[in-house]
Amino acid sequence: MNRIWKFFQYGYLIVALICLVEGITRWNAERSRSYLFLGFAFFIILVFFFKRHFRKKVEKRNNLNK
Repeated sequence: MNRIWKFFQYGYLIVALICLVEGITRWNAERSRSYLFLGFAFFIILVFFFKRHFRKKVEKRNNLNK
């Protein structure tokens, strides 16, 4: 199960990349929507780092219990 979560966390980066590209391409046409996409990209990157930190913390705790 833990191996699945390792791959799933990189899905966050893919979604963040899509939001970042969408925000950049809409910059001149729709500035307010561009800010929204860039904000989502920033938030998703923060979620990626939080989830990665939390997963490593749980793995470390599980390895100590074995």
